[in-house]
Amino acid sequence: MAQFIEFLSNHPILVGCWLAAFIGIMVYHQRTGSKGASPAQAITLINRSDALVVDIRDKKDFDEGHIVDALHIPAAKLEQRVAELSKQKGKPIVVVCKHGQQAGDSVKKIESAGHDPVYKLNGGMAEWKGQSLPVVTK
Repeated sequence: MAQFIEFLSNHPILVGCWLAAFIGIMVYHQRTGSKGASPAQAITLINRSDALVVDIRDKKDFDEGHIVDALHIPAAKLEQRVAELSKQKGKPIVVVCKHGQQAGDSVKKIESAGHDPVYKLNGGMAEWKGQSLPVVTK
């Protein structure tokens, strides 16, 4: 511990740069990150708050298996079709993608259209299926 304190006192500029970088990363993630919901939290939102599930995956992936009553709007067409969600204002929306990585951008687009609250499914359909939760196939 004594060496750590000595390092801090001998290198204040380096320590300051590390702190600035850490704070910058935290602020960036706070501003750009979207609210996430685990599969268990998503189930609670669906059952208790009548949340709408919006699946943004491709049609092929959607047809292979999706959450019950999910609305399929591919990510590429979300901006043109976001008006379809106007009937659901006031209800929570859960955005689902394949692995939970693409949903953040879609959440931002839906929020900018005036919907709140909007969540992304953490881990996407991969996590949903990984927990052996029910899916509908066509």
